[in-house]
Amino acid sequence: MIALPDIVISVAYILGIVLLGLWAGRKQQGGSASQYFLAGRSLKWPSIGLALFATNISTVHLVSLAQSGFDTGLLNGDFEWMAAFTLILLALFFAPFYIRSGVATLPDFLEKRYDRASRDWLTVISVVSAIIIHIAFSMLAGGIVLKTLFDFNMYASVIIISLITAVYTILGGLKAVVITESIQTVVLVTGAVIITVSAWHRMGGWHPMVQVLRDSGGLNRLSMMRPAGDAGGMPWYSVLLGYPVLGIWYWCADQTIVQRVLGAGDENHARVGPLFCGFIKILPVFIFVMPGLFAYTLARTGRLDLGGISNSKGIYTLMITQLLPTGLVGILVAALLSGLMSQVSGALNSISTMVSYDIYKRYRPHTPDVQLIRTGKLAAGIALAFSLCLLPLLNRYESIFNGLNEIIAHIAPPITGVFVVGVFWRRASAVSAKLTLWIGSALGAAVFAVNKIWPETFLGRVPFMMMAFYLLCVCLLMQVAFSFIYPNDRIVPLRRLYWNSLSEPLSWKGWKGIGNYKFLSLALLVAVVILFYVFR
Repeated sequence: MIALPDIVISVAYILGIVLLGLWAGRKQQGGSASQYFLAGRSLKWPSIGLALFATNISTVHLVSLAQSGFDTGLLNGDFEWMAAFTLILLALFFAPFYIRSGVATLPDFLEKRYDRASRDWLTVISVVSAIIIHIAFSMLAGGIVLKTLFDFNMYASVIIISLITAVYTILGGLKAVVITESIQTVVLVTGAVIITVSAWHRMGGWHPMVQVLRDSGGLNRLSMMRPAGDAGGMPWYSVLLGYPVLGIWYWCADQTIVQRVLGAGDENHARVGPLFCGFIKILPVFIFVMPGLFAYTLARTGRLDLGGISNSKGIYTLMITQLLPTGLVGILVAALLSGLMSQVSGALNSISTMVSYDIYKRYRPHTPDVQLIRTGKLAAGIALAFSLCLLPLLNRYESIFNGLNEIIAHIAPPITGVFVVGVFWRRASAVSAKLTLWIGSALGAAVFAVNKIWPETFLGRVPFMMMAFYLLCVCLLMQVAFSFIYPNDRIVPLRRLYWNSLSEPLSWKGWKGIGNYKFLSLALLVAVVILFYVFR
């Protein structure tokens, strides 16, 4: 349980965010669909970068990355730094197409590149994944936090927070989402820094922690590139081969994430925003994963009492209550709520956009903007209700973060393949994309089901990152083969929807000086490579 001043701080924060969201979205009332769903395409690179980070970093990351740091060390930090490579791909290769084509959704882009059937399938998959991955898992992590801190009923507290978030999201549209996410990012990072500094201070610094790891034979916990057979279950080759499959889908082809880029004012902002997010993504290893590692060494030296939790899911909230004084606890609770609210708000906005543009408008092409907005609001409400129903099922995962990525590993391969092949190979045909999406999704679902029903089979022993890579290879082979069997007859009209060479996207000059997308891409690439080398 936490003190009254901390409760007051937490409640004040929630009310402040709601009022800010309503204020930010006040001009959207009676506005156009573009204003509501895409902020009138007026977003600047700082807002895009902060909103991308806030939508990505939910309570799942705060809770689960700390849990993974406690269980396996820095290993899951690979997901954070590998994201920089896919954000560079988004900035260099994907964002220009999205902005130039003027699409409102990624399924819309897929129709322009392939056909209507591909758009419909991606819409269904994107809505389902947003409900499960972006909303339900975030609410689950938030419920665990509120249960541990306040001893509230997990489901009741999550329902209340989600409904509060839905108020400003549904009323204010993307503008309200992005502005509140920018504030929530600052609060979230501030809170994470506070808990990291507190754990560092309690441990006595870096060297005492390393000494405890050395004495206990756990020095490999500082390594992010593990050998085959490591207990963490994620050897270095699975990271290099498997993460791009997950990362390209998540950062370059998932509507919930990319919608912030679609709302960019121009191509410069659409490219620099993701790169800005890439630099911010360096932080989570140090402020989300590292506290869990400190908690592990503090527990081994008796300076952290684990008696208050039944498993490592609650390690983050245990650190909050034992390491922080009154007042700071309230700030950390606000940070955790920021993660939950930003993830839910971003996903609800993307769902409402896809349902309105990709489903409703298809059957009613002359629908006025007022009706589109009304449809989107209704869809967001239904999606929220459905997400709440999934919480008991998802709570069965021992590690929320691993459960989240395991699901992504079976969803992402066909979508990643269709986007990559479509953008880089002019002969990729509409029929090949449609068949790859259908067969690839069915194959991923079948493999996932087999692993859950018969975990001791050969498939069940394949790490999920490698399974993602194997499924991608199958999908790529399918699409190439189907493209030759059913050749494309739309190559000329599609000329602006694929790159003729890898150098073509770099021919665009962009801003001058340090803000140039080429310079920023190179700087981010070098920084991440150096970090991986240091923590290899």
